[in-house]
Amino acid sequence: MNKIVIVAILTFFISCKEEAKKTPDSEEETTENPISKERELADEWIVLFDGTDFQQWKEYAKEGVSNHWKIEDGAMVFYPPEEREAGEAYNLVTKDEFTDFVLSLEWKITEAGNSGIFWGVKEDSTLTEAYQTGPEIQVLDNTKHPDAKAGTTHQAGALYDMIAPSKDVTKPVGEWNTCEVTINHRTNTGIVMLNGITVVEFPVNDPEWSEMVAKSKFADWEHFGKYPTGKIGLQDHGDGVSYRNIKIKEL
Repeated sequence: MNKIVIVAILTFFISCKEEAKKTPDSEEETTENPISKERELADEWIVLFDGTDFQQWKEYAKEGVSNHWKIEDGAMVFYPPEEREAGEAYNLVTKDEFTDFVLSLEWKITEAGNSGIFWGVKEDSTLTEAYQTGPEIQVLDNTKHPDAKAGTTHQAGALYDMIAPSKDVTKPVGEWNTCEVTINHRTNTGIVMLNGITVVEFPVNDPEWSEMVAKSKFADWEHFGKYPTGKIGLQDHGDGVSYRNIKIKEL
């Protein structure tokens, strides 16, 4: 075989080898596919309310959900009773408990209305309210509810009575606000984002957590903020409120 033929054969094989390097196999293509990555991230979220039923929820210390909570246009809407017996409440809590998570939801408050988002809620036969155990992220009409005048730690987005929001980014009454709450005990991090802006950051572990509680109205509450693992809650504060698109991602 002459030298020209040998050189031609070698050139052909080198060319094929280089082309093989440029073309990833199917397994590598799937791994790097951005659409697949997006789908994987979406799958991490657990839908707590999809706008159709209360399957993931119940009222605190009760079975099921009363007719004071209704589903309208893909949202859960609270209609407070005109009259109620002393101590009667209709707070919602999840059936499942969570420890480290990102909670995402939208809320809409009525004029001069008040509500809240709890975590770390423990149902206990000796306790009548979710707020006796669960810390609260405030949901409020900052313009007309008296709590907004009582101090910035009572305004919408606040870690209630402990950490004030850095700014008021709430939308007008009747419009939806997007809220994201991160609780991560491994990193000692609590974060509240309201309408895409981080408004509150706080520690969630001791000793810092207990130091914050000691300076608040909850200082002498035996069970308040004591449970790293607990239920998510939505507050009946006697005013109309709506929630929708509720989902949670465990960390």
